[in-house]
Amino acid sequence: MIHRLEAKIPMRGLLLENSLLEVLLHVFHLIFSVDPEVLNITLLSLRVSGTAVFIGALIGVPIGMILGLGRFRGKQSFMHFVDITLRSIVNTFMGLPPVVVGLVVYLLLSTSGPLGPLELLYTPSAMIITQLIMVIPIIAGVTMSAVGSVEGAVREKALSLGATDRQAAWMVLREARMGLLTAIIVAFGAAISEVGGVLITGGNIMIGTRSVTRTLTTAIVVEVNLGDFAKAISLGVILLSMAFAINLVLTIIQLRGTKR
Repeated sequence: MIHRLEAKIPMRGLLLENSLLEVLLHVFHLIFSVDPEVLNITLLSLRVSGTAVFIGALIGVPIGMILGLGRFRGKQSFMHFVDITLRSIVNTFMGLPPVVVGLVVYLLLSTSGPLGPLELLYTPSAMIITQLIMVIPIIAGVTMSAVGSVEGAVREKALSLGATDRQAAWMVLREARMGLLTAIIVAFGAAISEVGGVLITGGNIMIGTRSVTRTLTTAIVVEVNLGDFAKAISLGVILLSMAFAINLVLTIIQLRGTKR
C-alpha cells in the first residue's frame, strides 16, 4: 500500500509539471504567433482605455488643479464648506465600484433609458464612457494631492518674488507636473485592468476573429468559464506585459522630469 502511494505522488508531480509546461508553451505560442483574435482584443483594449484616460485627463486635471490650488478657499464659511464638499466627493468617487458604474451606464444607454436613442449600448463608446467615469475622479484626486503638496511653499515664494497670482499658479503646476504624470499612470492601470463595468456595457461581443467589445480582461473571464486556463493565462501575461511596457515608458519620463 505504501509503495503504491509513493508511486502515485511522483506521478502526480510529473502530470503537474507536464501541464505547467503545456501552459507555458501555449503562452509563448499565443504571444509570438500574432494570433488575429488576440491582436484585435489587445488593440481594442488599448483603444478603449487609452481614449478614456486621455479624455479623463482633459477633464480631471483641471478639476484637480482648481481644488489643489484652493480656488474655493476663503474667509467665508460657505466657500470653505464648498471646498471640503468637493474634495470629499472626489475622494469618494476614487473608489467607485466598476460594476456599479457599469450598471448606471447600462441603465442610461439602454433602450428604455434617457440616452437610449443614441444606440451606444454594447459598443466601444459605451465602454469608454464607463471607464471615463471611473478615471476622472482618480486623475482629479491624484492631481489635487500633487498640487496641494507644493502649493503653499511654491506659491508664497513666487508671490514674495513679485509674481502675479496667475504666474504663481503656473509655477505651482510646473512643480507638480510629476504628480500629474502619476495621475495618468494610476488611471491607466485602473482602466486597463477593469472588467466588471465594460462587461456590462460592452457585452463581450466577438464576431469571428474580430473583437467588437471584447477586451483582454473580459476575454480572460470567458476563457476561465470555458475551462481553457492556458489561453486565460496567456491573455493575462499579455495584459501584464502591455501594462508594464506602457507604465515603464511613463515612469522613465517621470524620472527624467524629476532630474531637471
